[in-house]
This record gives sequence, C-alpha cells and structure tokens, in this order.
Amino acid sequence: MNKLTLFIIALLILLSGLSGGYWLANNHSNQMIEQPAATSKKILFYRSPMNAEVTSDAPMKGPMGMDYIPVYEEDESTHKAPPGSVKIDGITTQNIGVRTAAAHYATLSHKVRAVGRVAYNEERMLHLHPKTEGWIESLTVNKTGQWVEKNTDLLSIYSPQLLITQQEYVLALKNFNALKNSPIADIRRGAKELVQSTLERLKLLDVPEHQLHELKSKHKIRKSLHIHTPKEGVVMKIGAREGQFVTPATEIYMIADLREIWVYADIYEYELPWVKEGDTVEMQLVGIPGKTFTGYLTYIYPYADAKTRTIKVRLVFDNPDLLLKPDMFAEVTIHANAQDNALVIPEEAVIRSGTRQQVFIVREPGKFEPRLVTLGLASGGKVSILKGLKVGDRVVTSAQFLIDSESKLREATAKMFANENQTKEINASHATEQTQMNHSEMTHD
Repeated sequence: MNKLTLFIIALLILLSGLSGGYWLANNHSNQMIEQPAATSKKILFYRSPMNAEVTSDAPMKGPMGMDYIPVYEEDESTHKAPPGSVKIDGITTQNIGVRTAAAHYATLSHKVRAVGRVAYNEERMLHLHPKTEGWIESLTVNKTGQWVEKNTDLLSIYSPQLLITQQEYVLALKNFNALKNSPIADIRRGAKELVQSTLERLKLLDVPEHQLHELKSKHKIRKSLHIHTPKEGVVMKIGAREGQFVTPATEIYMIADLREIWVYADIYEYELPWVKEGDTVEMQLVGIPGKTFTGYLTYIYPYADAKTRTIKVRLVFDNPDLLLKPDMFAEVTIHANAQDNALVIPEEAVIRSGTRQQVFIVREPGKFEPRLVTLGLASGGKVSILKGLKVGDRVVTSAQFLIDSESKLREATAKMFANENQTKEINASHATEQTQMNHSEMTHD
C-alpha cells in the first residue's frame, strides 16, 4: 500500500474513535440526568422551571426541553412553621450570599440639609405713614441704606390740619390762663378740658415732644411738622420726595432692623418627623466664604407647598455685623435631636411591597421566616422598628429577594393544597349527605 492509502485508513479509524467516545459520554450524561438522586422524601408534584404555577403529577419536559423540577414533601417541623417559611441548605445559603444582622438598640441622629433664603425679621420692620395730609418740605434722611437711630429727624411736612390744631391749642392755653381763677368751677373745668383735648389731638398727629413743649411755653406755631423715627434700623425704602403731596395711605419710609434676620427653608415631607422648634441650625453662604452662622429653628408652617410638596420652616440668626442681607441664598443644616434607644436594623433588610414592609428572620440555621414590621425613622442606613421584632432577632440583609421569591412560591403551593383538601372535604361531606338521603328514602319505602 502506498502512503495515501495508509493516511486515509488512519483518518477513518480516528473519526470512528471520536464518534464512539462522544456517544458513550452523551449516553452516560443522559443517564445521570434521568436518574435523580435517591431521597427518602415523598415527591408531591413536578413544577415547570420557567413558570412555577405550571405543575404536573408525573415527570415531564417543558416546551424548551427542560425537565420539570420535583417538589418534595417537607418534614414535620416545616409544616409547623409560619406560612412562607423557607429552608435552605448551607451550601446554597453560602452560594447565594446570604448575610444577616441582629436587631439592636442604638441612637438615631439626622441632619436635614436644605436651601434657605435670607429675609427680613417681620417683627423688626417699620412702615412709616403720616397721620395727616400735607406736602413734604424737606427730607433729612434722603438715601436708602442709611442707618438711623431712634428719634432721628426724618422729614418735615406742611399740613393745614396740623396748623389749625396748633392754633386751637394756643387759643385753648390763652383761654385757660384767663379763666383759671374764675369763681365758677364749671368754667375752670371746661377751659382745662379744652386744653387737654387739643393737646391729645396734637399727640395723635405725631407732633414730637420738643415741639409741644415749645408750643406750650412760647405759643410759637410752626408751619411744618418734623417726623421722627420711633425705632432704629436701616432705611430700606423712601416713598416720597420733597414737594410731594402725601396722605395717610402713603408709605414714606420702610425701616428694618437687620441685626437679627429670618431665613426661610423648605424641607421634604419625609424629613418633617425629624425637625422641631428649637433645633440648632448652621448656615453657610457663597457670598461669605469660610464663615458659619449658627441659629435655631423657630417655626414650622402648618401647610405644604402644593407644587414642590415641601414644608416651609423659619430660622433665626443674629446679624450684628450686617453681613447677612435679605434675599441672599444659603445652605442650611438643621441638627435634629437624636432618638435614643431605638430598635434598629439595616435599612436594606426591609422588603417594601405595596402597603407592607417585611423582613426575613432566621429561625434556626438554614430556616427563614417572613415577618411583617412597622417602620419608624430612618437615618444613616438604619431604620427603627416600632413593631414586629425584638432585640437579638437576626434579619437577612442580602439575597432576601431570592428568599422572598421562594417564600411566595411555597406559600402559594400551601394555599393550593389547602384549597384542594377543602374541596375534597366538601365533596366527601356532600357524598355523605347524599348517602344518608338515599338510605332514608329506602327506609321510608
């Protein structure tokens, strides 16, 4: 034989060996799959690996060729466990990465961060209006931003009503001086009351004390009335100028004391349980770098914003150097009071589904039980438990969603068998009743 013939024969032998080995390996693998491991537990039914609701009483394959998974009868201890309890062997527990943590007492603290807006202290604002009609003759304070002390002369106003009232007061004084020694008591009393009434009208028109003293001592009538500021502060607005006619409706000055200011901040609804009046607040501003202002929360408004779903709070800060200016934006941090002795667990242990909050607790190694809990405040990755757990209970913190899926499957299976048993009992009861009725009819015949 030549070399070509030997090469062809060797190639055929090699292909035959490979084909035989593949057939033997595949046949051995199929035998391993078709022969499940021996177990002492009773197989209840088989369920589809793709849809747990699809079951079969006998072994079968799904549309994609996958074998149905056998579901075994659980031992007695599992039947006594609450519905939804899951038992997982140690190897599977390790493979899916189950981790647990114990419920324990701890102190929960929280910082509420928000954006604030600097505003005037409404209790330290003054809106100044004249008490009578007239014309502005001169402005002593004519620039906004000026600081004015109490009783500072602001402006002078000419008012015909004021002029007439001054004349009446002077006439009343002269009349009283002429009649104060009258033998008739009613005349003396009437002259005195006339002086008092005209003096009261001048006071109500905000005539300053030094002008009243001069009018009383010298009987000198002034054409213009000087208006003084009743409080100290910064002139924020001037509403009239020289020569302008003003009425009591005219706001001639707005003065604000900025040595104490308010800051408004908006907090979200879920942060509302943390804050309360009196909490310490820190504030920082871009326009004043490197400086932290400390104040406190004074008021929580009793309504929420319909668009942003936030609640406005009012903060108070001292501002002796007038660094804080109205309408500046700031970053505020509210230091909420800590909640002591709170029963807490890691927040990731909670499974939130609809209106329920659930955790899985470890009954014993490899056995997990679902437990409904009532949650409290949450902070720093921890959440307080108001109801459902006690100190020392261990909860699953990872892979709990895999356990939850198996738990729901087992709970659904238990309900299915319970319904089947109930149906059998009802059918048996109906059969017994029918037998009794037939027996009664035969006896009657």
